[in-house]
Amino acid sequence: MKKKIAIIGAGIAGLTLGNFLQKDLNYDFIIYEKRERLNLDEGFGIQLAVNSVSILNQIGFKELNKSDFFNPKTLNFFSNQSEVCNLDLTQFNVGTEKYTTLKRSSLIKFLKDKLFSNVLRFNKTIEKIEHKKDKIQLKFTDGDVNEVDYLVVSDGVFSATKKVVENEKTKINFKGAFAARTTISKNNFKTPKKENISLIMCSNAHLVLYPVNEDEYNFVAILRNKANTSDGENRELLKKVLEQNNLNFLFNKDVSFWPIYISNKPTISKYKNIFYLGDALYTFLPTMAQGASQSIESADVLFKILEKDINDKQNIYFANRLERIKIINKRSKLNFFAFHLSNSFFVSIRNFILRQLIYNKKFIDNFLGRVFRK
Repeated sequence: MKKKIAIIGAGIAGLTLGNFLQKDLNYDFIIYEKRERLNLDEGFGIQLAVNSVSILNQIGFKELNKSDFFNPKTLNFFSNQSEVCNLDLTQFNVGTEKYTTLKRSSLIKFLKDKLFSNVLRFNKTIEKIEHKKDKIQLKFTDGDVNEVDYLVVSDGVFSATKKVVENEKTKINFKGAFAARTTISKNNFKTPKKENISLIMCSNAHLVLYPVNEDEYNFVAILRNKANTSDGENRELLKKVLEQNNLNFLFNKDVSFWPIYISNKPTISKYKNIFYLGDALYTFLPTMAQGASQSIESADVLFKILEKDINDKQNIYFANRLERIKIINKRSKLNFFAFHLSNSFFVSIRNFILRQLIYNKKFIDNFLGRVFRK
């Protein structure tokens, strides 16, 4: 008899898992989404290293229209306005699996279009769950009821479903920083390095610019601000940083702000047939650009575990993810510290060390290769 799976959340993690389950005739699944529809207009960018591109290629990602993504070859590091060094991103590529940048909405559309339309349910929020022997009964706020063998929760950092399941508040920490994002037409971005990723390290901030397709650039700024202030105050902080780096033209764009949160620690459900994916499992700092990639990885790992006729699936899955989280978390926290140094002496030391390490193959393989390669 087919196993039934409910996936809560139609983000990158949930949609990726759905695409894998759709290929397996042993499962029936439904993806439940609280919104009325998926936002396919949002233009903010994401970065995908080879670890996630190789997974997506299994469901046809390599067939994506070439105008919808970009393969940057170099990451250029700047300290304020001076170039420090360059990282060759092609060293992590494997054949056709290349470091890729694109709009998040382009990836969501690709994943959605690969699914049968009847597996998506919108305007759905879980109100209550009940355990009946080896089954889980889901009761939704609109009165619908469904009984499944497995529940997969992938509804983001503020997972409402997690609170219902575990009967406790999700533990997350405000990191004392904000992200500012916007998109830019390539024609309006004057730089000799338009084909690369630019990372500009500033005092208590860092800026990242990269192409997401043939026509557009993504801009993101991570700004330290311990107070959970209004968008207006954050705009003034962003304006100051942009002026210091001759990027004033970006301030006139429609910039959106988000406070940065990080999970307290990854948690395993007290129920053996419930799994957490993506940000619902663990929310990373954005300083390794691995949020989307880890959502894709976790979906792939869970699918392979579900396929196997083994006991203790939940603990095997959690152990795998915990090891990966530890690796990425250490590097993300180090970057969050190093990118934002303000003392001129320590900045010069950082830049000197970065120039030495960026061409050290052993260091790069350990620090980045263990993350970027599957």
